[in-house]
Amino acid sequence: MIKTKATGPIPTGFQAIDGELALGGQKASALVAEHGSPLFVYAKSRLDDRMAELRVAMPDGLDLHYAMKANPYAPLLRHMIGLADGIDIASGGELRMALAAGAAPDHVSFAGPGKRDEELEQAIQAGVTINIESAGECDRALKIGKAFAKQPRLAIRVNPDFDLKGSGMKMGGGAKPFGMDIELVAPTVKQIVEAGADWRGFHIFAGSQALSADAIIETQAQTVALAARLATEIGQSPAHVNLGGGFGIPYFPGDDPLDIIKVGDALSDQLARLPDILSSTQFAIELGRYLVGEAGVYLTRIVDRKQSQGQTFLVTDGGLHHQLAASGNFGTVVRRNYPAAIASRFEEEPEETVSIVGCLCTPLDRLSDNAAMPRAGVGDIVAIFCAGAYGASASPANFLGQGPAAELLLD
Repeated sequence: MIKTKATGPIPTGFQAIDGELALGGQKASALVAEHGSPLFVYAKSRLDDRMAELRVAMPDGLDLHYAMKANPYAPLLRHMIGLADGIDIASGGELRMALAAGAAPDHVSFAGPGKRDEELEQAIQAGVTINIESAGECDRALKIGKAFAKQPRLAIRVNPDFDLKGSGMKMGGGAKPFGMDIELVAPTVKQIVEAGADWRGFHIFAGSQALSADAIIETQAQTVALAARLATEIGQSPAHVNLGGGFGIPYFPGDDPLDIIKVGDALSDQLARLPDILSSTQFAIELGRYLVGEAGVYLTRIVDRKQSQGQTFLVTDGGLHHQLAASGNFGTVVRRNYPAAIASRFEEEPEETVSIVGCLCTPLDRLSDNAAMPRAGVGDIVAIFCAGAYGASASPANFLGQGPAAELLLD
């Protein structure tokens, strides 16, 4: 007896036309017919709605940054530049993409360990803020700025002495390659100021993909307190403090959406009671998957239906080379099913238990494991939801020579 496994919750708001999943008012089959399969489809309307919801929930005056590593697709990035107050990047390549998409340099901040000298030079010449991750990186940035007679814009990425409880990826607490340990921050800031560089403040990121409002509230309070402690030690107010992000989205069975109203109310109260040394500081949060994850759907066509040892497999022309996370191979300890559906039979009831697998010659290539689905066959289209973040650019598209999927931004 095959045990049926649940799939994650499909985000609300998706509609059907003639029983078929519709995206941007078009049937999934029509989109695939025109643009090919596999295909990532992103919806501007969902991006707009998510940002509008955040603006209402978060404190007035709080900057909302887009972490473009979640999805750097150029048309989507251009749209997000118009919605967000800042763009956070993690490489020289992303810097080039952000500037090409129209981002203002003074609204761009550059984090990430291991920045090469040429990346530091590129960032300093452009005038973006560099989040310094080590004493050595600070020395190199100051030296490059002096060589080119440019005043570097430098912030300190702090490795906090706490992490974000329940987060999918912990970015702070303990030994980390990210940021500077707390005791090194004040001496480094003093070095920056004495060198005549433009000290921009702190970047403090404790973790990501948390669904607990209480955990995020606690971490934000700790982050504000840490920023105040460091500013007092330095004896100077930071111009800017990036509180990080960590807002998660529901991917798996049993996941509940994050209560952003609760988070926003608590942060409003926190920012209303700032110590004097932070009274003129501009605060921001940095979000990636929360902004774009639920705006994307991955469509892939079934090319074979087969039986093996009593189990049914739907074999698609897509797979983990485009959806590494959905396959369970992107930091997941226990494999669980992403939200998935037979797009061409979106309104039909489940009839059978099937595994949806990709076209790669590896047992890791599994998009959905023993899930209840309507009966589907060759030519039907599978939809994997929550595909707007860490999909196309975070997956090994060239594995086995398969190549990238097409991408499309719809209104």
